[in-house]
Amino acid sequence: MGAKKNFVLDTNVILHDYKCIENFQENDIYLPIVVLEELDKFKKGSDQINYNAREFVRELDLLTSNDLFLKGASLGPGKGTLYIVTGDKYQEKIALSFPEKTPDHRILSSTLFIAEKNPKVRTILVTKDVNLRMKGRSLGIEVEDYITDKVVNVDIFERAQEVYENVDPDLIDKIYATPEGVNADLLDFKVTLEPNDCFILRSVRNSVLARYNPYTEKIKKVDKTPSYGIVPRNAEQSFALEILNDPNIKLVALTGKAGTGKTLLALASALKQADMFKQILLARPIVALANKDLGFLPGDEKQKIAPYMQPLFDNLNVIKAQLTPGSPDIRRIEDLQKNNQLVIEALAFIRGRSLSETFCIIDEAQNLTPHEVKTIITRAGEGTRMVFTGDIQQIDSPYLDAQSNGLAYMVDKMKGQELFAHINLIKGERSELSELASNLL
Repeated sequence: MGAKKNFVLDTNVILHDYKCIENFQENDIYLPIVVLEELDKFKKGSDQINYNAREFVRELDLLTSNDLFLKGASLGPGKGTLYIVTGDKYQEKIALSFPEKTPDHRILSSTLFIAEKNPKVRTILVTKDVNLRMKGRSLGIEVEDYITDKVVNVDIFERAQEVYENVDPDLIDKIYATPEGVNADLLDFKVTLEPNDCFILRSVRNSVLARYNPYTEKIKKVDKTPSYGIVPRNAEQSFALEILNDPNIKLVALTGKAGTGKTLLALASALKQADMFKQILLARPIVALANKDLGFLPGDEKQKIAPYMQPLFDNLNVIKAQLTPGSPDIRRIEDLQKNNQLVIEALAFIRGRSLSETFCIIDEAQNLTPHEVKTIITRAGEGTRMVFTGDIQQIDSPYLDAQSNGLAYMVDKMKGQELFAHINLIKGERSELSELASNLL
């Protein structure tokens, strides 16, 4: 256990994880009064950050007494003390560099005030705002990102499934000849297979797409099976449909750049299995781009979010285009939509909804925080399957990155579980132009 430290929290850390104050061990936590003022502005609304603001204020209320402002409040056994910083003057050192008293600059001032008041204790500002960290460093203030839920290894999001060379060709023949699969211990190379691992086995004369099934402990052949008119175009798409179509896998992550078919494959699989569920639900978080809030868009709530939901409807239209006009499959899709059994909407609208017997697809999951992903998954009732899709290199949220987003966090924490599978899609199949743009631009 190292020397005790003082941590000053920025508002965005609380909005990212409202239980953050539980994660600083024996160290003391300081909240500048401006942070409470900012939280107050975020309390109204239906987005996750609004929920986080409300929940944190409730947590604070449980600790609250006059002591919180005068002597601080204990965070419990083995934990430090929580203080609210009030009445500190705007520090002259801050005023010289940043004369405008913005909330960020007031937080810097509070940090400097605490550091000077406690010269023998390291004082660290914790913020998810890169610019604020840079400003802090320029003033000699020690700063950190909130790294409690950061994923260390993100290499898995850059590579395809494994290819094992020089496999015994007779073993591959046996896999082809045995639909239920062969015992995993027949593999003559030393490799630790995770549950639902998909890979290619290759010999001098043949090869096979294969998956390790943890329930049977066998390696079985993966077929290139169409789903609702969508035919897998490469090995990784075949792997994706293999795990999407297996009812034993309750949680699926599909990652990869734009154009690799993540959402399309998930939707096609959901439609194929529609009879097994009460509802198919497609949802995506609303992350306003170019600083344009939804309030700037015309129309009511549904009309405001329509442009954000359009990519999901586009995927549905691609599937319809593969089917014969007037076919039973087309009519089935129309009936599902008419009967509210196929629903496409913003993620914020599903809060509090019971998700039993639902095939739930969460698109653009890289724009969710780890806490948001946990909240969604823990809402899953009996008979529900969840698929999260996204590209960790395309994050629109200003306070998330490739290591701290909810999608990467979920893959990191869930790997090795029998009811979970992750497929990383590398090859773009949208068009030659789309593939070129993803790689070069």
